[in-house]
Order: sequence, then C-alpha cells, then structure tokens
Amino acid sequence: MTRTERLLELMQRLRRSRQPLQAHTLAEQLDISVRTLYRDIETLRRQGADIEGEAGVGYVLKKGGPTLPPLMFRESEIEALVLGLRWVGRHADPALADDARSALSKIGAILPPRLASIFDEHALYPAGRRQNTESDENSVLPTVRAALRENQRLRLDYTDGEGHTSQRIVWPLALGYFDETPVLAAWCELRQDFRHFRTDRMQRAQPAGPCPLPRLRMLAEWQRHTGVDLSRYDP
Repeated sequence: MTRTERLLELMQRLRRSRQPLQAHTLAEQLDISVRTLYRDIETLRRQGADIEGEAGVGYVLKKGGPTLPPLMFRESEIEALVLGLRWVGRHADPALADDARSALSKIGAILPPRLASIFDEHALYPAGRRQNTESDENSVLPTVRAALRENQRLRLDYTDGEGHTSQRIVWPLALGYFDETPVLAAWCELRQDFRHFRTDRMQRAQPAGPCPLPRLRMLAEWQRHTGVDLSRYDP
C-alpha cells in the first residue's frame, strides 16, 4: 500500500480501538518497522489528528476531537470527488452547481502538493445533458432541497403530463436526479398516497409548515411501497 493508504489505515485502527495500542502491535499489523510507525504517528499529529500516548505506553485517538487528518485522500478518492462535484456542477440547478464549484475550489486549494497535482491533472469528466440555467425548475429546486433538510411540507402548483394544473400539499421525501429532470418523491395530501413530481412541471413551490411525521420514517414506508432500496446508492 502507498504511504497515504497506510496513514489512513493507521487512523482507522486507532479509531476502532478504545484502549491504547502498542507501537509494535500497530507496526506488525501494518507490516512496517516500529521506527516508521513512530514517524507516521508524528505525521498524523502534525496534520491535526489528536493522538495521545508515547513510545512504551501505547497510542489512542482522543474521542471528541478531530478524527481524520484534513483532506488525506487516496488518488482514486480524489478522482471520485472531482468527478462527482463536476457532475453536480454540470447537471444541478445554479445554486447547487455554484456550491459544487465552490467546494471543488476549496478542496483543491488546501490539498498537499502531491494530491493537488492529481486533483489538477485528473482525466475524468461528466458527459450527458447540461442543466438549462434558464429552466423554471431552477427557481423551485432550492426551495425543495430546503424543505427536505427541514422536514417541511410544500405547496406546489403542479402541471401534469396532460397539461392540467392543480395545487398540492406534499411531504417531500427524496429528490432523484435523473438525466431529463430531477423528480421529487413525496406523500401527497390530496391523493393520500405516495406520488412523484417532476421538478420541471412545478410552476411554484412554497413552504407549507412542518410535516406531521419524520421524513425518514415516511421515506422507509415509501421504499416498502415502491420496492426501491435506496441503500444501493450508498457508497
């Protein structure tokens, strides 16, 4: 494994243990010398890891403090971050796209030199539909995302596929980003059932007070109802 991978593995082992770990034990587990282990401990400390202990006593990661050195990534993780954030910058509404570009800039600015070169020279780019920044859906997406975060109901002026417009009160559950348009999964008070609403058909979206039930509880029920297992999208 590379040194970066070894340092990450060392942090993982320290995080999992509640008791001090002896240097020789860690060195054996990582297949390195004790002297190298000491150097790795000091490297992690310099990068912000709150590791207590010393030679002959053992080492433990202090609970409640920083648990990871800032922005210590493997090369492939850098590629995944860049590709993912560039996808958001290309496909999301302007507000979220700006946040993605801002995050990308912040990450690039504080990476150590070796990883910064990988960050700058990556060769992975998202393709497909680019978000239309003039689309009506862009005005509602920030409101929809805020409602999801805050477990708030939404009042929608919604036009269906046949051109009929109605007003709905919905409990937002999840927002899926498809190639054509984002789609909101929600509980519809009018239909008393789960429904899916294309954001490009939302003429207006306004907060309508707190949802009566926790979002995650309703989301679990939606998964049972639809047969969709959202855990497959987890890393």
